[in-house]
Amino acid sequence: MDTSLITTSTSLEGYKITKHLGVVRGITVRSRSVVGNFAGGIQSLFGGRLSVYVELCENAREEAYQLLIQHARATGANAIINMRYDANEVMQGITEVLAYGTAVVVEKA
Repeated sequence: MDTSLITTSTSLEGYKITKHLGVVRGITVRSRSVVGNFAGGIQSLFGGRLSVYVELCENAREEAYQLLIQHARATGANAIINMRYDANEVMQGITEVLAYGTAVVVEKA
């Protein structure tokens, strides 16, 4: 799947949606290790960007995104519209990250 055909919009300019295949998603659940939490705690004492947590969030989003793409490919989609992220704390220190959207088949208009 060409990642340029993944959009948060409900359409893709220059393309015609020929088939809606339904909702697809990628989900991951992550936690920071004790060492990571310690490092993040130290960073928070000095303020500013907390790179330990930024990296955790970026990795979780990327994993959910890649799983979303895999799910869409498995349905036969060549594009995803209305793509979104969501995150929820499952329990203290454990976060679920969900990437979801609508799998579609598109062709050049």
